[in-house]
Amino acid sequence: MLRKIAYIVARLAAAFIMGQTLFFKFTGSAESIYIFSMVGMEPWGRWMVGVSELIAVILLIIPATAWVGGMIAVGLMVGAIGMHLTILGIEVMGDKGQLFYYALIVFLCGLYVVFNNREKILNDVLPKILKK
Repeated sequence: MLRKIAYIVARLAAAFIMGQTLFFKFTGSAESIYIFSMVGMEPWGRWMVGVSELIAVILLIIPATAWVGGMIAVGLMVGAIGMHLTILGIEVMGDKGQLFYYALIVFLCGLYVVFNNREKILNDVLPKILKK
């Protein structure tokens, strides 16, 4: 029971955090433009990441596709965390590391979602992909 609750919380937390940041990416907030300019991906990268996050949010909310959303979230957050550690720094525009910590939370939640679906991925999905 506790595992099921943790799984639901992880899915919804990742979806909520990514969903919340979509507004800033799609409306072109100063912080989003600054971040994507610093990494050389403005504006196309901001839009591409925003659309990818939107897809991940939708997939995380739907129980049957949550594992795909988790995988997308993990991939996106590896990129975000990598950019923070190499180019942006932990703190961006005086946010005291908030965006970095959000990326870590989404990464961990996404990893938990994927881990909880490992049997489905290994026994159902992967054999079908490898069969083709």
